[in-house]
Amino acid sequence: MTDVPPRLTLTEVEALARAAHEGQTDKAGRPYAEHLAAVAEGVRARGGDPDQIAAAWLHDAVEDDALSAARLAAAALSDRTKAIVLALTGHPGEQPEAYAARILATPGAPLVKEADLAHNADPARLAVLDGPTRKRLTEKYARMRGLLRQ
Repeated sequence: MTDVPPRLTLTEVEALARAAHEGQTDKAGRPYAEHLAAVAEGVRARGGDPDQIAAAWLHDAVEDDALSAARLAAAALSDRTKAIVLALTGHPGEQPEAYAARILATPGAPLVKEADLAHNADPARLAVLDGPTRKRLTEKYARMRGLLRQ
């Protein structure tokens, strides 16, 4: 019988995510960790379980090169959390339909993406952006919501 290392607690996952995104800001210039915290809280408020909350903290880590895929694979996280994070990791040139299909095919991922989209599309967050950026992002988020409802 092999010893399985204990899984990271949600507090440890939060610390990992905050450290991985240290110094990064969102499009409005706010610390990126604020977005991660909002998505994690959104998942919690929607009834998400600890695997989904952990994935919420890490949902952009690989895509933003804040955490390598190898480091994610080696982390003391559930396979489900890792699968959700990888499902939510966009790939350069990937079509939105393929991205949405991967999310829909991954148990637990749609709820995390729903919380992500809700925070990204928050009118208060979008209001601080210039008009063309606000319009582009509003359309992008609405399109993804539609794809995820299919």
